[in-house]
Amino acid sequence: MKKIIQLSYAFLATALIGCSGGGETQKPVIGYTTKDLSNPFFNIIGDKLKTEAAKHGYEVIVVDGGDRAETQDKQIDDFISRKVKAIVVSPCDSKSVGASIRKANKAGIPVFTVDLACTDETAEIVSHVETDNYGGGKLAGEAMVKAIGAAGGKVLILHLATADSCVQRVRGFTEMIEAHNEENENAKIVIAGTLPGGGNQQDSKKSTAAFVQGNKDLRAIFAINDPSALGAYAALKQAGMEGKVTIVGFDGEKAGKQAIKDGKIFADPIQYPDEMARITMDSILKYIDGRKPEKLIKIPAKLYYKEDADKDPDLK
Repeated sequence: MKKIIQLSYAFLATALIGCSGGGETQKPVIGYTTKDLSNPFFNIIGDKLKTEAAKHGYEVIVVDGGDRAETQDKQIDDFISRKVKAIVVSPCDSKSVGASIRKANKAGIPVFTVDLACTDETAEIVSHVETDNYGGGKLAGEAMVKAIGAAGGKVLILHLATADSCVQRVRGFTEMIEAHNEENENAKIVIAGTLPGGGNQQDSKKSTAAFVQGNKDLRAIFAINDPSALGAYAALKQAGMEGKVTIVGFDGEKAGKQAIKDGKIFADPIQYPDEMARITMDSILKYIDGRKPEKLIKIPAKLYYKEDADKDPDLK
């Protein structure tokens, strides 16, 4: 019974973050609701936001949207009720998140988005920071051409169509493939399928496994992030097609970079989540200080191959 009471007190203390108590002044709070903390990419953003905020006397609460728009809506409602100084969102759904953001707008709480944009133009976003996803998609296409362009063949795309960033990546990738095909009539790269990968290993493994059953001549896969790429690799290995199908991913998280070093993934256009978080925090501070941050900030991606991984001191 004592243990239950202690846990209740701990929960209550957490629920009251941002309120005064015991005569002590609490730090002002910034809320960050992220798409899915099972993806290490968003953990990096959350951790960096906390570090940067602490330098200026702010506390950041990070909550996991669990890739569910309805969960994220409730989290934004909670931030509004706590009267946080600012809300940062990496949307679970780029379109539907607009309704939640409009509630924060009405409450007078500034909203910032990072990595994933809100595509609802009726929602007011102070500043958005993202990778140049269209440019990164073109880099992924460049890597794909380098890998299989001489012979061509079938390519599968593992998509996440609810995320605007992934839509841009696929658009850039597709344009590069089309440009290659115009100049290489006898070595065309054919996009044979576009399937939902969910941005995670489990769904991507399932989609890949289903596709390869009827496409044993598959030459390559473009996965919109590293978890999808790793899920695709697991499916290929299970089907006995490991090493026969080239994978191009996206992100450059540590597990993805290690997979490139190990020869499981051919290349990644890499992102810089720590820099995205740092710039987001800088935009928040500018806004609070009465200055006007840039509305849209894009960070270029960079191709990362095995030769880069072999020189990377962070890898084993």
